[in-house]
Amino acid sequence: MTRPVLRALGATAAVGAACFGWGLVEAAQFTVRRVDLPILRAGGKPLRILHVSDIHLTTSQHFKLDFVRSLAELEPDLVVNTGDNIAQAEAVFPLLAAWNRLRFVPGVFVFGSNDYYKPSFRNPLRYLTHGASEAKGPSDPDLPWEKLRDGMARCGWVDLTHRRATLEVNGYTLAFRGVDDAHLGRDDYSTVAGPSDPEADLNIGVTHAPYLRLLDAMTADGMDLILAGHTHGGQVCVPGYGALVTNCDLDAARVKGLSSHSFGRRTARLHVSAGVGTSPYAPYRFACRPEATLLTLVPVSH
Repeated sequence: MTRPVLRALGATAAVGAACFGWGLVEAAQFTVRRVDLPILRAGGKPLRILHVSDIHLTTSQHFKLDFVRSLAELEPDLVVNTGDNIAQAEAVFPLLAAWNRLRFVPGVFVFGSNDYYKPSFRNPLRYLTHGASEAKGPSDPDLPWEKLRDGMARCGWVDLTHRRATLEVNGYTLAFRGVDDAHLGRDDYSTVAGPSDPEADLNIGVTHAPYLRLLDAMTADGMDLILAGHTHGGQVCVPGYGALVTNCDLDAARVKGLSSHSFGRRTARLHVSAGVGTSPYAPYRFACRPEATLLTLVPVSH
């Protein structure tokens, strides 16, 4: 092998190692993304929604817990949690304790695969072709999801798993509907399907994984806003290009942040959280910092 080839291989290896090293660092660069969405009736006051997803907590992740605790300082009017909260059974109590300062704030939640099942090791290179997680088979869940569910309910938050709920928040009537995790095939939209609530100020759909079958159904039923997580924002992105994968059938252009979804003659606004964490077996992010979002709904200007 010639010396120029060896040099090229060495340089490539060095760049790869540097990128991987930075990915480990960036996975702990927690940030709050602030987004304004003009969707409320004219003359109304703003509505601040804290959208949190994909924490994937383990008990050793003290900095992540500090970040979760700090979210109370944003003083949201509503918390929406779109699942994948834990990565081990022992993480339930620390997570619930971290939510404590938000326990009197109205909230809703649905679960993802890593509320039911422990993550398992996968070859990191498979991420580029198969995404960050893997749907489990029909075996019984091995995480204490009931304990997590009950603890979140004691915070006053509403479990939207195949349920509808209406909340009065900051002077607005909000009609919610949610489903179980589509990545595991646990979703059954028929349990909440039907026309939107005409008396509500906003109709909001909530799901962990933004599969198109759910986005289509919720949009067709007249949801004004759909909130989801699961994608990790792509987790590994290319600067200037974006995400390589979405871990579902959503297109990469909408892998995180605010966008729209149209089906038939209707259009809903879609917000996908890039998430706070990663699988403990793939603890890196590149050009995609971990985040929670303060989504401020504001009146539509005329």
